[in-house]
Amino acid sequence: MRIISGKFKSRRISAPKKLPVRPTTGLSKESLFNVINNLYDFDEISVLDLFSGTGSISYEFCSRGTQKITCVDANSYCVNFIRKMFAEFEEQAVIIKSDVFKFLELCSQHFTVIFADPPYDMSQEDFTAIANLVFEKQLLEEEGVLVIEHSIHTSFEEHPNFDYQKKYGGTIFSFLKVTATGVNEEE
Repeated sequence: MRIISGKFKSRRISAPKKLPVRPTTGLSKESLFNVINNLYDFDEISVLDLFSGTGSISYEFCSRGTQKITCVDANSYCVNFIRKMFAEFEEQAVIIKSDVFKFLELCSQHFTVIFADPPYDMSQEDFTAIANLVFEKQLLEEEGVLVIEHSIHTSFEEHPNFDYQKKYGGTIFSFLKVTATGVNEEE
């Protein structure tokens, strides 16, 4: 995998084979960052990367100038690899080894962008639980966005915070935002 844009543009990242990951494809990642680039100035936002895996999404934010990045993954190999890469970049990030659901339950920070890339075979209920926790805990800033990467077998179109989605082959990015009341409308 390689970094698409920014100060680390074209830098190749060689993740160990033992990492249990499915990295976001280059084309999908480039398209996602084109959307985010139209919404925010990268050097003014805070990012939470859930199910970080190889850290690919976090490196893209870092390369574009984002200083406030938090990565969460339950796998110690993934966490160690992300720590190693940020050290090589000589950049800072908060890197947490934790179950994402437990992290979200306890988190009290606010973020501009929350990106979640759970395993595609996770149940619809668990995917929805991620979104529900983000909005119930009010983890997004007022103009923030939750982006969830998923397959065609998962849908957020009925979620009260759903805004829109972008499809790139078998990959879908669903964008969810804070509603007028600031919380999940079902409450």
